[in-house]
Amino acid sequence: MAQPLPLPALHASHAGTWLRDANGPIRGVSKGEAIMAAADTPLLMLNAPLVASRLGYPDLSGLDLLELFAFIHPARFMVPTPKGLAHALNLAEPVTDDEVPALLQMAAGVLLETCESSDLAERDGAWSTLQSLVKLRWPWAQVCAPHIQRPERAEKWLFSKLPEWEESPDRPQPAQISLTEDAVEAQLEYLTGDGAERREGQRLYARDVAKIFAPRAKRELPHMLLAQAGTGIGKTLGYLAPASLWASAAQGTVWVSTFTKNLQRQLRAESRRAWPERRADGTQPVVIRKGRENYLCLLNLEDALQGGFGGRAAILAQLVGRWAAYSRDGDMIGGDLPGWLGTLFAKRGIAALTDQRGECVYAGCPHYRKCFIERAARASARADLVIANHALVMINAARGRDPSQRPSRIIFDEGHHVFEAADSTFAAALTGQEAIELRRWIIGPEKKSRGRRRGLAARLADVASYDEAGGKAVDDAIQAAQALPSDGWLQRLNDGEAYGPLEQLFAGVRAVTYARDESGGQEAGYGIETEAAGLEGNFVQLAGQAQGALAAIRHPLVTLAGRLEAVLEDAPDWLDGQGRARIEGARHSLAWRVDLLAAWESLLNRLGGPADPEFVDWLAVDRSDAREFDIAIHRRWLDPMKPFAKVVLEPAHGVMLTSATLRDGDDWDAAITRSGAPHIDANPHLTTAQSPFDYAKQAEVLIVTDIKRGDIPALAGAYARLIEAAGGGVLGLFTAIRRMRAVHGRIADRLARAGLPLYAQHVDPIDTGTLVDIFRDDPRATLLGTDALRDGVDVPGDSLRCVVMEQVPWPRPTILHRARRAANGGSAYDDRLIRAKLAQAFGRLIRSRDDRGHFVVLSAAFPSRLLNAFPAGTPVIRVTLDEALQRVGKSVCEDTLIADTPASAIAAPD
Repeated sequence: MAQPLPLPALHASHAGTWLRDANGPIRGVSKGEAIMAAADTPLLMLNAPLVASRLGYPDLSGLDLLELFAFIHPARFMVPTPKGLAHALNLAEPVTDDEVPALLQMAAGVLLETCESSDLAERDGAWSTLQSLVKLRWPWAQVCAPHIQRPERAEKWLFSKLPEWEESPDRPQPAQISLTEDAVEAQLEYLTGDGAERREGQRLYARDVAKIFAPRAKRELPHMLLAQAGTGIGKTLGYLAPASLWASAAQGTVWVSTFTKNLQRQLRAESRRAWPERRADGTQPVVIRKGRENYLCLLNLEDALQGGFGGRAAILAQLVGRWAAYSRDGDMIGGDLPGWLGTLFAKRGIAALTDQRGECVYAGCPHYRKCFIERAARASARADLVIANHALVMINAARGRDPSQRPSRIIFDEGHHVFEAADSTFAAALTGQEAIELRRWIIGPEKKSRGRRRGLAARLADVASYDEAGGKAVDDAIQAAQALPSDGWLQRLNDGEAYGPLEQLFAGVRAVTYARDESGGQEAGYGIETEAAGLEGNFVQLAGQAQGALAAIRHPLVTLAGRLEAVLEDAPDWLDGQGRARIEGARHSLAWRVDLLAAWESLLNRLGGPADPEFVDWLAVDRSDAREFDIAIHRRWLDPMKPFAKVVLEPAHGVMLTSATLRDGDDWDAAITRSGAPHIDANPHLTTAQSPFDYAKQAEVLIVTDIKRGDIPALAGAYARLIEAAGGGVLGLFTAIRRMRAVHGRIADRLARAGLPLYAQHVDPIDTGTLVDIFRDDPRATLLGTDALRDGVDVPGDSLRCVVMEQVPWPRPTILHRARRAANGGSAYDDRLIRAKLAQAFGRLIRSRDDRGHFVVLSAAFPSRLLNAFPAGTPVIRVTLDEALQRVGKSVCEDTLIADTPASAIAAPD
């Protein structure tokens, strides 16, 4: 039987702070007393950054049980709260805050006892990692040392333990088949299982989805389906049924694209009904694909483990190394790495272990054959189902390394976000930060910079020595890249000492933007922008000089790409398979940079000339809390679905966009326009599956009429009273981070004293995914957030019973929005966007047949024309705050009464 660890334990919440001595009683303490106690001796705590935030002392440190859990149980999920810790370790859940310190002591004892158990599944590697952590003075190292025995045999180094991926032959093109309605319905029945409720809407939906898998009749004209599928229709299995049938019969790959990581996890779970975890030959029928920046880079990890990181970041690297040995796929963002782990350490610690800068050397990497990214790419080439995100699908279609593996049958779930994803993917932006990254990629490490970045000369040294023309191209590119900004460029601009044509251009952008800004953003500390129009001759001259400097970089890169191709065609004797793969990777990276430079040159060439009606150009200074962090020249398509149609739709054979909020009310016109179909003269099939929920009985929309806009005290008071009336379970949505922080600061302590924990994005040092996990796990918790929580949050049941919006989500009056508004019907365009946001937010409320709840908007000026954003039949009532509180409180009491009443005591209706 595990015994509590005899060390003092500290717990802090908005309700107060409690300290329990090693073997003594629990007592409430002041914040100052808690800080002094932590300075005197290491204290047990849970989520040290959160405790530090509660105490207002950022330098707080101690024995964080989350770090210990990550060391002992890498790749294992746990909600990072006292309740979550108790559940993970099968301990009694604390009822009140003052019981938490005793829980922490007992949890530490259980975890250390686990270290000694012969049943510990993650024992391999623990001892070796601990030796490194001892040297790094990890606070837990000396505590753990007596409990982890030295293994009889030396443990293998992580990089020798990881399995290698294997090459496989190309998959033949899929067979041309058509799916019958009977076969689709039979597959749907199989996936939903025996005894499942037969949903007519789901059945008709699946039959319509099957149409996109029919053989294509005309080149560059895919079968297209736009499917509005109400919440609860079961659309995931509705499209997986025909997708799995087609993949099996045609031996082809279906791509399902999402916008949120939450839906990716849900899809992976649902797909297990149609496919096994592994085929008989060991390959994966279902693969999750994400951008490179989501995966652990083994070369970055090796550099970090061998001294590239220092201090707390080095401890993080050791814990990530433990995780890497047990990870399913190396996915660090939304995968099986605990989302809270990175937030326990220095900012960007996790990001530094991924391929954020496009610096991969491909086959030149010693870990290439074990690379998680390469493994996922190869697995997806032979998969029946690839689960990806909108941006990756578009990028893969635009510049995938292997054209034969580009998506041809695509289902865009959360299809209302395709426009937004295309807008970002097909944009051009010449920014200071992007220019610096290009410089680093070409030149490599400069001065005292640390890390493993390798410039072109290091990457292609053998080729340069073999091919004289190639070597000269490398030298010319490095010389030309000196014109790009370097570290410290923002300070030089501020000091009036811009160096080189690009820094001088950015100085000009900065001066023009500040001179013209009338947004009020300067005083508020926000970013500012201005149109790239009416520019003076001096600015145009700076743009021309910068354009020439970029062209001087691009030309040798183009030459180098040609020389690499020549080397591959007439390969020298020393060029083996690995070397060939490395050169192919370098060619791919070069093509990407050449395209980037060409886009920047085109952007600059337009400055000073006539405006192109297809694009919107503007200048910007990006700021946060009045601190400048980047300067940029932007270009966006007025209609990004035009390049989307060319790059994604034309090569595809079948494409579906589906969502619960695809169309605007009963109007399909906007959905068709935002699908890209008009740009390829496609006539998409349209289908609607109504939600099975009874919104008239399950939900109520309350528009509160007596909260004055801009009155922060009144807004905060309304939120506090609504949360109290609901007993927690509230999702609060804000259109501005500043207002959200102000409300949180005013009500957090008050709610905590009532036993109603409050969490918030951009306030609590916790990632968004973990915040949602915490919210889902505690029915009395409330979560405040912004746009990231308006969509993709799936919290069925009692944990979410009230959604509160602080105001109508009016579009931000940016230059880009103004241009699109003018081109798409003016105020009617605004209304469509607002209704879509309201519908998405309302969709968080009712996720199952048993859900009940209120959707509250704190806006007296809510226009009646927006009311059709809500499902037909949903009661919409304009009320005062007091009336809203009565309705919310009455609903909570009724639900509690029903939940507490035995079924036998509920009389049947006459």
